[in-house]
Amino acid sequence: MLFVVAAALTNAKGQMLLQKRPDDAQMGGLWEFPGGKVDKGESPEIALIRELEEELGITVDAQDLVPETFASAPLGDRNLVLLLYRCAHWVGTPKPIYATDIQWLLPQDMAVLPMPPADYPLVQKLQAL
Repeated sequence: MLFVVAAALTNAKGQMLLQKRPDDAQMGGLWEFPGGKVDKGESPEIALIRELEEELGITVDAQDLVPETFASAPLGDRNLVLLLYRCAHWVGTPKPIYATDIQWLLPQDMAVLPMPPADYPLVQKLQAL
């Protein structure tokens, strides 16, 4: 099992932030929710706080991370479990530190973008909310 966390950062217009993976990364060029792997000994929330600071330069408090949904997908010889949290409060302005680009989209506009397979079920859940 590979546990991964991601954030649906939500602005006042109901848009959510997606980031574009670098072309030379695994699944390069695909759009995704910001986040990353849960390291050994980390809780999902602590991992997501760390990843958001590393990838976007923002600070998030654990109490502002609301569990939303999850997805599961095969990934080589492992199974990926992707936990999605919604977050509407953070400190700083998100900037693409790891990613090549970021954009704010409504959930109904996300599914047309090329995304990792595990992200599409998350988008469907967000569209239904």
